[in-house]
Amino acid sequence: MLFDVESHIATVTLNRPERLNAFNQLMVEEFRELWARVRADDDIRVVVLRAAGERAFCTGVDVAEGLAKSDNVWSREDPGTGLGPKQNKVWKPVITAVHGMVAGGAFYWINESDIVIGADDATFFDPHVSYGMTSALEPIGLARRIPLGEALRWALIGLDERMSAERAREIGLVSEIVSREHLWQRAGELAAIIAAKPPAAIQGTVKAIWETLDLERETAAAVGFNYTTIGNPIGMPEVSRETFVKPAWTLR
Repeated sequence: MLFDVESHIATVTLNRPERLNAFNQLMVEEFRELWARVRADDDIRVVVLRAAGERAFCTGVDVAEGLAKSDNVWSREDPGTGLGPKQNKVWKPVITAVHGMVAGGAFYWINESDIVIGADDATFFDPHVSYGMTSALEPIGLARRIPLGEALRWALIGLDERMSAERAREIGLVSEIVSREHLWQRAGELAAIIAAKPPAAIQGTVKAIWETLDLERETAAAVGFNYTTIGNPIGMPEVSRETFVKPAWTLR
């Protein structure tokens, strides 16, 4: 991968275009280290995740290399424990910009991103069942982002169907579609908007929402109130109501 930090924005670029940016064991371990750095470095406020090459954002596991597996089945780990930002307790927003083929294990990143935008050439599919493999971890995460029926269709149809960028926008998988040539620029623009805001408020918001997703409503609201009690005294001194200038808003 490529990694760069500028103006409080960490840009991470999957850089195996010759392998359609499929991930191997080395990439899993590198992401585990990367997320630890992002979590600890307060100069980083937002992460943009993108991919090199024209054909694919990521096509999942590199099947030619495979992943390391313990001989003890009870000691084996899901690669998502290394790849996913939320599984690594990263509460700094992750904006993922996808293009081309977005398949299978690529959803380890998409399912744990805060904002996903897509190029107009993006297509989404899951090859697992076509190869006789159970599709479980990726659609389980996906079902928390989109309607259950759409997650099931994506997983069960396999290689016989791909979801278009437009359909992905309709069901909320991506929040915006742009041309391929403007994809990285647009991701950077969104990241800059967020990075300019008080980081304590941003990170508290991300943490509150993600950590209460699986709680019932009243419990989630009670936990959320605790986040405001902790976070607002930290974040509010960074903003002066006397000097604050409201931005010129845009309509989406």
